[in-house]
Amino acid sequence: MAARTMWKGSISFGLVNIPIQVFVATQKDEFSSFNQLDEKGHKIKYKKWCPVEEREVSWSEIKKGYEITKDNYVVLEKQDLDNIKLKTTHTIEIKEFIDSEDFDPLFIEKNYYIGPDVGTTKKKNTTPSISKAYSLFVKILNETNKVAIGKVVFRDKEHLVALRSYQRGLVMHQLKYLDEIRPMDEVEGISNSQQPRVEDNELSLGKTLVENLTSQQFDIGKYSDAYAKELEKLIEAKSKGHKITVEEEEEKSAGTTNLLEALKASISTNSKPRRQKRN
Repeated sequence: MAARTMWKGSISFGLVNIPIQVFVATQKDEFSSFNQLDEKGHKIKYKKWCPVEEREVSWSEIKKGYEITKDNYVVLEKQDLDNIKLKTTHTIEIKEFIDSEDFDPLFIEKNYYIGPDVGTTKKKNTTPSISKAYSLFVKILNETNKVAIGKVVFRDKEHLVALRSYQRGLVMHQLKYLDEIRPMDEVEGISNSQQPRVEDNELSLGKTLVENLTSQQFDIGKYSDAYAKELEKLIEAKSKGHKITVEEEEEKSAGTTNLLEALKASISTNSKPRRQKRN
């Protein structure tokens, strides 16, 4: 099934304007959510309820509010929000280019594919220039190993995005802003004062284990969601009235708590010939 276009616009690259269309890059998990039922199998409905007046509230009565102190809200009317609504320009405005190694995937929130807007290519004498502009941009990012950083307005909100070459086209990452990322210092146990000393022999054995587990090329296709597959089997069986029997797997040994012994045992279990370095 062909991917559906979710947005059309252009990439503003200096004085170059590249008509593009955006597609969602991921597919919805078939088992991402379940319906909630009562004991008789009836689907549950959710009502908007006011606990103070003890009554159901209709959608027309509902307003948006932001809590500033406990049970104290600032009410925002639709007109208030409309007044600060950002103008949709249908343009991904490139602000700068960075080296790909400086791009941190921690900031990625969503992924999209970007393709040329083939609809506009139907106009007379426009096909070569539009296709060429898109192909040129892809080729530049690929050969310079750069990532384009820009801004775009989606659904009345301004988003920071990163564009990079991917296979034969472009992928766009919708990014989190810096203030949306929790500081690493808040993670317990990783401050400099808490770091234990790593011995040279431990580091050497650890590197050997990593080398033994290193693949020539990453193939994500060999991985799949085992839980989703078992869930699919369970639903199919129950829909046919079959009884389900689950075989319990034997728990794996927790192994040794001695780091050196664990590294040595892991290396002997996962040993493989060292890869030949290319000249």
